[in-house]
Amino acid sequence: MLTKKKQLWAPFLSTVLQRRTFHSTARRFLPQIHSYSSSAITNSRCSKNHHFLENPLNYFSRKNFFSSEPSGYTHSCWNCNAQPQQQSLFLVCESCRAIQPVDQSIDYFQILGLEKKYEIKEGENLERKYKDWQKLLHPDLVHSKSQKEREFAAEQSARVIDAYRTLSNPRLRAIYILKLEGVDVNEEETISEPHLLAEIMEIREAVEEAPDSKALSAIQSLMREKLLNWSNSFGNAFERRKFEDAIACIRRMTYYDRVNEEIVKRL
Repeated sequence: MLTKKKQLWAPFLSTVLQRRTFHSTARRFLPQIHSYSSSAITNSRCSKNHHFLENPLNYFSRKNFFSSEPSGYTHSCWNCNAQPQQQSLFLVCESCRAIQPVDQSIDYFQILGLEKKYEIKEGENLERKYKDWQKLLHPDLVHSKSQKEREFAAEQSARVIDAYRTLSNPRLRAIYILKLEGVDVNEEETISEPHLLAEIMEIREAVEEAPDSKALSAIQSLMREKLLNWSNSFGNAFERRKFEDAIACIRRMTYYDRVNEEIVKRL
């Protein structure tokens, strides 16, 4: 049986080892949360109102981000009681700059100023928007505020981090956008397709038997390519509202993500 599996895997691994050129493309799908430079924090202190090149509050000016809001949806600042100039205060009051409590009705796409759609293009500056929000919530900027407001800042910061982590990962973004549609995904549900199960078993054997990091990296590149292909398939299924097909894509992405995790442990 083992010999047969290796025979099935041999041409596949041969192809894998020729796919090293995919490394640069694959890096886009593993975004990292970067720490902020001390210069960015210093620059923010130089502005009395902590304004940046593009104020994160301006991300919420497009009304379609709030199309799911119920009519009569209003908030007022807990500190100055001001009504929002836009439809939601979310993080910071536009009038007194007080940090607001977390509003669970605001979804992750709204937090980062994005349309609620699966595809996120490079030009939408997801990482920069994430960092701009975090600058407003950085401990160095809120240490002099009240205990209440520091707690709000910590909660908001954690939610912004989770929003960025979720939306920057194609699989997690797929699960999240289905959740917003009322569709829950059970990633632990097993796949019964013999062809896919055989492929995953062969890939894992190849990972275990890889002679060096070069071979592991080649397999990893192919996994990222497969993730990209299934991510595109998810996007197409989601646009057509074929949620069962979309869930099937997520399950495949989950398998390939787990293979990647095994490779990372060995590299």
